[in-house]
Amino acid sequence: MEMTLRWYGSKFDTVTLKQIRQIPGVTGVITTLYDTEPGEVWSRERIRALIDEVEASGLHISGIESVNIHDAIKTGAPERDQYIDNYIETLENLGKEGIHLVCYNFMPVFDWTRTELARVRPDGSTVLAYTQEAVDALDPTKMFDSIAGDMNGTVMPGWEPERMAKVKDLFEMYKDIDDDKLFDNLKYFLERIMPVCDKYDINMAIHPDDPAWSVFGLPRIIINKKNIHRMMDMVDNKHNGVTFCSGSYGTNLENDLPDMIRSLKGRIHFAHVRNLKFHSPTNFEEAAHLSSDGTFDMYEIMKALYDIGFDGPVRPDHGRMIWDEVAMPGYGLYDRALGATYLNGLWEAIAKGEQQR
Repeated sequence: MEMTLRWYGSKFDTVTLKQIRQIPGVTGVITTLYDTEPGEVWSRERIRALIDEVEASGLHISGIESVNIHDAIKTGAPERDQYIDNYIETLENLGKEGIHLVCYNFMPVFDWTRTELARVRPDGSTVLAYTQEAVDALDPTKMFDSIAGDMNGTVMPGWEPERMAKVKDLFEMYKDIDDDKLFDNLKYFLERIMPVCDKYDINMAIHPDDPAWSVFGLPRIIINKKNIHRMMDMVDNKHNGVTFCSGSYGTNLENDLPDMIRSLKGRIHFAHVRNLKFHSPTNFEEAAHLSSDGTFDMYEIMKALYDIGFDGPVRPDHGRMIWDEVAMPGYGLYDRALGATYLNGLWEAIAKGEQQR
């Protein structure tokens, strides 16, 4: 296991590489070319410049999150082949530059959904939160407006203003897409890209839908153990794997997270580990990583990863805003640094316990 932190690049992130380098146990970053559009080819020159910048800080790039997928691919539109060709070219350029992990998602319209970006917790920290009642009361085309004021001047991934300006058109694109059609379009995409993944040993790690159920009537397919195995079985290739995100799968309390991890041995290429605090099955907020602060047993989650021999990158996922930090909601420095050291401590304890058996 390698501990990492997500970093959006020096032009977009309030957290610096110098600061990340000082978090004990963090040796890599998960990053992206944040100013690229879905469907745009990433040039080798830009990828190399990013690698050089990260390596100059004493860190390295452990993976990319994300190379965003154009909606024409997700909807199976006639022009999808051109966008898949572009995606393949980007993968080739990443592979030639020595990058072997890409986290991506296949979510329609919204990459993730929260109804609050700054819910105040009893300790005074603020967190991302979700209530189904708030979603049910919203016009989906006004979703961005409802949270835009809490972004602290940043651009949230999946909620870029230029994308949200086209939200009505996006809903129209997906009006005839159900779960089966979305699965079919995912299969088509994966079958096209697997040869280049095989050539350059690139692990594609699909991120779960968040929350793990349909929102605004949109299809959601990467939501549970059954669907994940359907995805892997339909394109049975070791490079077709998953990002195991405890906070996304965990939105549905019916998902047994340690059991899911153990069922995915060899196909988890990347892990996001975080905690949630539930007030009801459809009212939750993001918590500190500590088990006692939320609903999940973080020791058991890390133990399951250890038991399957997971050796890929892990990152603490969304953190609280604490100590008056102003940053992209969920992506400040302080609480994620605490999360990284806590998760590293759990891993160390598990490893030592196993060695003493």
